[in-house]
Amino acid sequence: MDQVTKLDPAKAGPARPKRAKRSRPPQASPFDPAAAEAVPAAAEVAAAAAKLSAVAAGPDKTPDPAHDPTGEAAPGFDAEEFARNLGRLFEESGHVVASYLKPREDGQIATQMSDEMADMVKTLSHLAEYWLADPQRTVEAQSRLVSGYMELWTSSLKRLAGEPAEPAAKPDPKDQRFKDPEWSSNQFFDFLKQGYLIAAGWADGLVKDARGIDEGTLKKADFYMRQLTAALSPSNFVLTNPEVLRETLTSNGENLVRGMKMLAEDIQAGHGSLKIRQSDPTRFEVGKNLAVTPGKVIYQNELMQLIQYTPATSRVLKTPLLIVPPWINKYYILDLNPEKSFIRWCVENGLTVFVISWVNPDGHLAQKGFDDYVAQGPLTALDVIKEVTGEDEVHSIGYCVGGTLLSVTLAHMARLGHQRIKSATLFTTQVDFTHAGELKIFVDEEQVAGIERKMAEHGYLSGSEMAMAFNLLRSNDLIWPYVVNNYLKGKVPFPFDLLYWNSDSTRMPAANHSFYLRNCYLNNNLTKGKMELFGHKLNLKDVTIPIFNLATREDHIAPARSAFLGSTFFGGKVDFVLAGSGHIAGVVNPPAKQKYQFWTGPKPAGSYDTWLTKAKEHPGSWWPYWLAWITKKGSATVAARAVGSRTHPPIEDAPGSYVKMKA
Repeated sequence: MDQVTKLDPAKAGPARPKRAKRSRPPQASPFDPAAAEAVPAAAEVAAAAAKLSAVAAGPDKTPDPAHDPTGEAAPGFDAEEFARNLGRLFEESGHVVASYLKPREDGQIATQMSDEMADMVKTLSHLAEYWLADPQRTVEAQSRLVSGYMELWTSSLKRLAGEPAEPAAKPDPKDQRFKDPEWSSNQFFDFLKQGYLIAAGWADGLVKDARGIDEGTLKKADFYMRQLTAALSPSNFVLTNPEVLRETLTSNGENLVRGMKMLAEDIQAGHGSLKIRQSDPTRFEVGKNLAVTPGKVIYQNELMQLIQYTPATSRVLKTPLLIVPPWINKYYILDLNPEKSFIRWCVENGLTVFVISWVNPDGHLAQKGFDDYVAQGPLTALDVIKEVTGEDEVHSIGYCVGGTLLSVTLAHMARLGHQRIKSATLFTTQVDFTHAGELKIFVDEEQVAGIERKMAEHGYLSGSEMAMAFNLLRSNDLIWPYVVNNYLKGKVPFPFDLLYWNSDSTRMPAANHSFYLRNCYLNNNLTKGKMELFGHKLNLKDVTIPIFNLATREDHIAPARSAFLGSTFFGGKVDFVLAGSGHIAGVVNPPAKQKYQFWTGPKPAGSYDTWLTKAKEHPGSWWPYWLAWITKKGSATVAARAVGSRTHPPIEDAPGSYVKMKA
């Protein structure tokens, strides 16, 4: 679950001020020889940068010292300071190498070629075989690329001659990588940009124009090709990014020193793998300015803590509410801050709210399977809620994979004839995985077996690997802007609570994650009636309680089409609601913000596209619509309940200790 809102790291606050020029040589260190050698090297780099800037300016532009540094014309450039910073850069690079190697030397991380890299090579090899197998196809592919570059060359010559010339390639207006004016005004960088766009478009065509390759391989080829072209963008390198080059020369390389220091810190934080900071981690703390809705932990076992929130109204709806969040992320996405908190909004609107907060598991929970999460999660929570409130039934919410777990729980309870859940609300949930979106790229028999081998080493899948998989789905939004901002510009990213939550990853127990991948993504067993739990097979048609199924229109993790199809497998009435935006922003959309919209329509049957043509659009948040929906299931109220009971007294303040465990 990681669909997060776009954020431009360039909006980060100012970098740390340039340190004053030192009047004495730097103190001796193991890197002093390199620093000494860097002095003449710095002069060469400065001269090369001056020539580059002069060439880049071109005959149709007079170099501007403030934006186009050329040797001594560049204000503030100090070759001696630049050399000292190069020495510091080499020293920090040593820390980067040490942070990377130490976990591998200690045996914490295997050093062999990753399964993901092997799969990428294998997939792209299939694509290459297609284009090279037929000489005519090979020539056609080469001709398309050469033709694009010839058009670029012709356009560039016209511009050099002072003639008007249309670009051979233009970036998407939404592409933030090339927003700096010099990507267009400076002919050198404009040439680089267009050359890259031509090559990237050509590579994309190699995938889209391939025929006779199975759909699964083509989808993986498309994904891997997008990752390669995103990584090779000229915006990701110091000498080919005008904004970074200006920053480097203006600060005498101080930005690169800061960036290298942050890179070492991020590799260390990822225990030998890069954990890119997407927000300023020093500005947030769970329980201080995140997850602050008042409440108490009233029960805990080895898998979860159960939180009951303090009532904010004198009377509350008789039927309490149980929220089952995903264990792949932490529950406080629903309680980020008072303005965005769905949990607080529910409490303030007269609901008695209970939330499961999953543990961040380690190796000793490796054998905890899906059935354990059902039994020690929702089923146990229902017992505690009944004891505390005296109510036999609850309204329930499941978010993402928490919704899948809730659906499985409902099918299990229906088979046993247990009527303890009055209604179920599913947030961006998949029960059928036919249209499971881009995450399905990572799931085939070979890749699942590779993940299982990896989990067998420690008993869990590390949080950083899961987080990276989600980030790769939108690498141009969630990876490369932060690489440039953090490690090249040396700036701390803008403090953003949603992205802090996104990076606060969790581990997955081996048995549970293997069951989920195989039974859901790989074999789609739940809607086939083949998923077996507690010794019997489950059938969603047995679930006849009312269901509110919320999908989001731009979701790339649980696509709306997938959630819509899932609605058709339940045995009772399903109200399908479509919210604007994506996996997170479409759900966390408080009414006061007056953002986005949502659609309601007829019974979810037939095709998603047909349903959408008949749906009615409503402005703003879907939250009040949902509240009215559950209130119609029973509007009786009772006096606000005390938190906990004699049997289940408060253990600690919300948000509890489990959510604070770091991966």
